[in-house]
Amino acid sequence: MTDLVPTTCMRCAVGCGHVQRPVEQGYGLDVVRGDASHPVNNGLACQRGVTETADPDGEWLARPLVRRDGDLVPTTLETALERAAEGLEGALDEAGPEGVAVLGSGQQTNEAAYALGKLARGGFGTPYYDANTTLCMASAVTAYYDAFGSDAPPPTYDDIPEAETHLVWGANPAAAHPVMFRWINQSADAEDSELIVVDPIESETADVADLHVPLEPGGDLALARAVLARVVETGRVDEEFVAAATEGFDDLRAELPDAEAAAERAGVSIEDVDRIAAALEDPTLCYWGMGINQSVNGTAASGALIDLCLATGNLRPGSGPFSLTGQANSMGTRVCSSKGTWPGHRPFDDPEHRRAVADHWNVPEPRLPADPGPGPVGIVDAIGDDVEAVFAVATNPVAGMPDATRVREHLEDAFLVVQDAFRSETAELADVVLPAATWGESAGTTTNMERTVSRVRAATETPSGIKTDLELIGAIGDRVVPELFDTPLEPAAVFDELAALTAGTPADLSGISYDRLEEEAAVRWPAPASDVSAGYRYYDGPDANGDDDAADADESWSFPTDSGRAQFSSGRARPLPESTDEAYPLTLTTGRRPDAYNTGVRTREDEPPVARVSPATAVALADELEGGERVDAAVQDDDDAQYGRVVSRRASVTVRVETDESIPDGVVWLPIHHPAVNDLTLPDVDPRSKEPNFKQCAVRLVPPRDRDASAVAEVSA
Repeated sequence: MTDLVPTTCMRCAVGCGHVQRPVEQGYGLDVVRGDASHPVNNGLACQRGVTETADPDGEWLARPLVRRDGDLVPTTLETALERAAEGLEGALDEAGPEGVAVLGSGQQTNEAAYALGKLARGGFGTPYYDANTTLCMASAVTAYYDAFGSDAPPPTYDDIPEAETHLVWGANPAAAHPVMFRWINQSADAEDSELIVVDPIESETADVADLHVPLEPGGDLALARAVLARVVETGRVDEEFVAAATEGFDDLRAELPDAEAAAERAGVSIEDVDRIAAALEDPTLCYWGMGINQSVNGTAASGALIDLCLATGNLRPGSGPFSLTGQANSMGTRVCSSKGTWPGHRPFDDPEHRRAVADHWNVPEPRLPADPGPGPVGIVDAIGDDVEAVFAVATNPVAGMPDATRVREHLEDAFLVVQDAFRSETAELADVVLPAATWGESAGTTTNMERTVSRVRAATETPSGIKTDLELIGAIGDRVVPELFDTPLEPAAVFDELAALTAGTPADLSGISYDRLEEEAAVRWPAPASDVSAGYRYYDGPDANGDDDAADADESWSFPTDSGRAQFSSGRARPLPESTDEAYPLTLTTGRRPDAYNTGVRTREDEPPVARVSPATAVALADELEGGERVDAAVQDDDDAQYGRVVSRRASVTVRVETDESIPDGVVWLPIHHPAVNDLTLPDVDPRSKEPNFKQCAVRLVPPRDRDASAVAEVSA
């Protein structure tokens, strides 16, 4: 029997070690389970990670495809690559570097993300390059840079059992990060510890919380400022820490709102505000996710949560601001891919760093774009103006981006190359489809949300014509920019090149190698030497690196900011881009389901998405419709299922309606995973992070036009 192959789960960003075994005959995986020897999870695994790896749903891409006479037809890999190269090269020749856009993914390995960024920035020279990680993490990243001068959370998983307060804000780790949530819940169950959840929805995480604070959608910044105001008013500021390690607090303190007025704007009682403020006196880990980030106020709200940690001295081991990453390698994409910074978090506009990157890549420095670009929404806007061709790798923008009808229309006007493992809505529009290997079929490394790098290994072969992301990126590069990649791209050699480029940077990987990962399984950056694996960031004192002998050491902090101090934020709330009114009286918000994956390509369903509304909302809507005639939940009955249409100013989507007491009145909840949902959402973005305002827009719920439960979206009149 074939031996078990150790690897890392690519389902979410916890980074659990797995072991996998291939089927005895053919292609695929027979066994997937947690790896007891992996230091991140010690054998724990969630069912989703196992199932979505071993037995995913969705339609596999088994053959290269090209468009002929309007249809996608099978072809050879060589023909598909030549056609892709011709289209991309033609756009570069016609429009220059701005003629090609590249869209990457948090599902790529570090090596593939690095190679794609090298191709986009150093080969094509395009400013129109980004990854779908900007759609979920960019606001947190921007806030980290503002506060600390550097990206990535200060805490690690080692801090979870040491925390006494677990404040989960705008996130649902019980659904999105089950293994990590087990650690959080175990710690919160300890004596004198607690779990507080701030979320408009009574989520799976809120179900087990000691306190659930159901704020209004979009009220996060107001609530965070209300809590900080009460921290100040009740004398809970860690004045010694603030004086020793921060700056900007006096200015922020002078501008804080009245706590009760801010709480009212957030839709929260002052008693709940006081409860949160009091809980911050204990060592607190503040976790947040897309509920905070995906807003026009995402950077400001993320910064306000960091401010709570700074003001209360929660920047020591066992505490701190911990943004929760959704996609498996979002952290690696930020470090490796050159999308927002050069590898190693080198500043994009710094001349010295630009020269270092150009020299390392052996490309002319002027070829490198002057700025990181407009973000994914801005890239779509540029199609048809600057952009003539798009290369999309392991991402599904037609389903994953806001106002998806507009995205679809723009992509239809471009020469589109799609590289993916599964057939998606974006692949349906492509001129060329390159089938790529997926989990269990590729080798490389990944980086989890606590900055830990570990190996990804192939346990099974692939059918003929299926190549890895890294191989396909190299093949495109060799045809379009033949001087860029010196040799065929091999994972170990690419990682060595990447690691060398990060030497001396804030995200230093130069002390990590495949040999070291073979021995240690996982190493946390910054790792500037072969015997270094970092612990808590920015802090030097007792237990900074798990050293119990350092108990008597003095505390000190060091931040890569101009002053060497952490910075309090000054972000102010922008008006939400779309308010409810008589025509659109409900607020749509979106969230994760425990059993679904990203845009659904591995957990695809043919049924309409489920819209959850409160019983009171359902009754009120039923009374308003059909001239006062009762229509249960504002929908018509069809084979014991209740169907309706959610209508926004952009589109109309057929849904299956369920009443759910966990949803607040006046809110419609839809899952992020269904490909029709983002036809409804807004393209407005945070002005600094470029992250879209997914979590709030105005809609109405009406009966379906007929009994056809199709989930295909229609453009609103």
